[in-house]
Amino acid sequence: MSGLEALLDGLLAPGVHRLHPSYDVGGLRPVVEHAGWRWAHLDGWTRETKGEVLHGLGEVLGFPEHYGRNLDALADCLDDICDATVLVWEGWGAFAVTDEPTFAVVVEILRRRTGRKGAAAFSVLLTGAGLDLALPELD
Repeated sequence: MSGLEALLDGLLAPGVHRLHPSYDVGGLRPVVEHAGWRWAHLDGWTRETKGEVLHGLGEVLGFPEHYGRNLDALADCLDDICDATVLVWEGWGAFAVTDEPTFAVVVEILRRRTGRKGAAAFSVLLTGAGLDLALPELD
């Protein structure tokens, strides 16, 4: 069983993970949805600023129109996610290199949401090249 399958089956705790480069991101959506999780895909290759990333997260996660596109609003809206969700952040390295301190805060906000007790499952899969992060890798 792969790490992704273990995550989707509830055998691996939700969290922020690096996705092994062998995964084809395009082929992940049906796997995620077949397992009953909601799919969200952030194309980070063209989102290098805080504003672009926060705007993109709001779009792909379906945040309400009043979403403020700031770090506090991100944390608040993540708390409102009520369906098991996998966020695949492809090309995250562009933002991480451009604004490493803010990238670290965004990842911490996402990580805190993945571990929230009593909430719908939420996991983040980072794919693509970027900084060397101390995160578990899904094979």
